Amino acid sequence: MARRNHLDKFTSGRMIGKLEERCTVTSVAAEFGITKSVVSSAWKAFQITGTSVRKVGGGRPRTTTSGDDRYIILQAKRGRLQSASVIAQQLSTATGRQVSRFTVARRLHKGGLFARRPELCLPLKVDHRRHRLQW
Repeated sequence: MARRNHLDKFTSGRMIGKLEERCTVTSVAAEFGITKSVVSSAWKAFQITGTSVRKVGGGRPRTTTSGDDRYIILQAKRGRLQSASVIAQQLSTATGRQVSRFTVARRLHKGGLFARRPELCLPLKVDHRRHRLQW
C-alpha cells in the first residue's frame, strides 16, 4: 500500500514560484525529488484557486462542540452509575440539540471514560458468586 504524504506549505509555495518563473514541470519535479504528477496537480490547483494551501475541514460536521464534550465528561464524573442514554438526555435538555447515546459513548471513550450500563455495574449477589465459582 502506497504512503501518501502531503507537501508542506513552504515546499508547495517554492514549487509554485518556480513554475511561475516559467520553469518546466519536469525540472521542478527533479529539483524537489517528487513526481511530475504531484507538481502538475499542485500547479493546476493553484491556477484554479489562486492559493497553494490545502483546504481544511472536510467531512461531516460534528454534532457536539468541545464544550458539549466537556459537559458530557463532567456529567459522567459527577453521577455514579449513569448510562450513556441518561447523559444524552441531560445534554439534550441543557442544549436543546438531540445527541444519540452512541455519540455520548464515543465522547466518553475519547475522554478516558467508558459508558456503562447501570444494571451491569451492580455487585454480584451470593448466588451469582457461587455459580461463577462453580463454573
